[in-house]
Amino acid sequence: MPTEIKCPNCGHLFPMEEAVSEEYKKELREQMLDYKKKQDKELLKKQEEFSKRELELLQQSQQKEAAFARRLEEERQRVQKDMETSLRKSISTDFENKLHLLEEANKDNEEKLKASRQKELEFLRKEQELKNKEAELDLSIQRKLQEERGKLSEEIRALEEQKTAARETDHQLRMKELEKQLDDQKKLAEEMRRKAEQGSMQLQGEVQELALEELLRANFPFDEIGPVGKGIRGADCIQTVRNNFGQECGKIIYESKRTRDFSQDWIEKLKADMRNQGALVAVIVTQAMPKDMDRFGEKNGVWICSFAEVKALSYVLRDGIVKLFNAAKSQENRGDKMHLLYDYLTSSEFGEQWKAIREGFLSMKQSIQRERDAMEKLWKAREKQLEKVLLNAAHVRGSIEGIAGKDSIDINLLGDDEEQELLGD
Repeated sequence: MPTEIKCPNCGHLFPMEEAVSEEYKKELREQMLDYKKKQDKELLKKQEEFSKRELELLQQSQQKEAAFARRLEEERQRVQKDMETSLRKSISTDFENKLHLLEEANKDNEEKLKASRQKELEFLRKEQELKNKEAELDLSIQRKLQEERGKLSEEIRALEEQKTAARETDHQLRMKELEKQLDDQKKLAEEMRRKAEQGSMQLQGEVQELALEELLRANFPFDEIGPVGKGIRGADCIQTVRNNFGQECGKIIYESKRTRDFSQDWIEKLKADMRNQGALVAVIVTQAMPKDMDRFGEKNGVWICSFAEVKALSYVLRDGIVKLFNAAKSQENRGDKMHLLYDYLTSSEFGEQWKAIREGFLSMKQSIQRERDAMEKLWKAREKQLEKVLLNAAHVRGSIEGIAGKDSIDINLLGDDEEQELLGD
């Protein structure tokens, strides 16, 4: 269901998502208008700069043309004067020279005019290129704006779809919760109706006994949980505690009561049952607690608790029984074991075994020493043989060097330093 917002002025109700979407669209629209205005201002500024530059170039061109015309007029007047003067001196010769000069000047002026026109054409071409680039820039900006609008529309659409899916999921979950609550209420009403139809306190007590047995079996799978049949004297449930090795450590008996009032006779009866069964601990699981107890506790040697507290109490009592059994087991036959250990250490059997170990150790030590002496003797003999070989090789090398020279042949068995070291030893 969409969340609605009420207008404080007119009292009109409208979905909050539409308000958020309109504000988001308005903000995007304002950002787009600001960006467009900024681009228009920059374009107008560029056009003004371009017009100013064009005007300056036009003024410069007009000034150059006026200066050229002025120089041309001055040149023409000067040439005319020179021609008049030359005509007086030498009409034919001066006329030809002046005419040639005038033609060259005219050609130069034409080339300058042509260059000026070329520059003007180049300026116009650059101006047209700048206009084209500005048009392309504007077109690119419009394309980017269109793409951003498309992306923004897709994001808004996806967001709206996610919100719709979330609302549908929430609605389905709420419907499931309501269905589950309705089923639970139906089951609870059926259970209450069934319990109301039972009307038997004995049956209710048997239900709690079965629930107690199932609870103990589920939490202590290695223990033996034994029920006591109806009409047989004794507790309702007996738990035989076993440790990790499967050894029986002790017993806990449980008496289940589901009545409105607590009776003091239950304690004495359960204590008698505890002695008959040989149990270490007795527990009464009751719906109605004694008047002087508001929670579980021990009273006259018997533990009393509610059905909700029996699980935690069973863990504590069972752990105490296992620890007590292990402590007693560790102290069992402690004095006898010490006497047996002392008799063994002082017996001839232990003395002979230790003597055999000592003789084996001495034999191994003597064998190692004999092997070491033999190897040292062998090493000494081989060392003397090696010294003899090296000494004879040195004599042969000296004879050859005396005949053929020192650098003629190399017959060293070892390096010079190693050979000197061995011969020196």
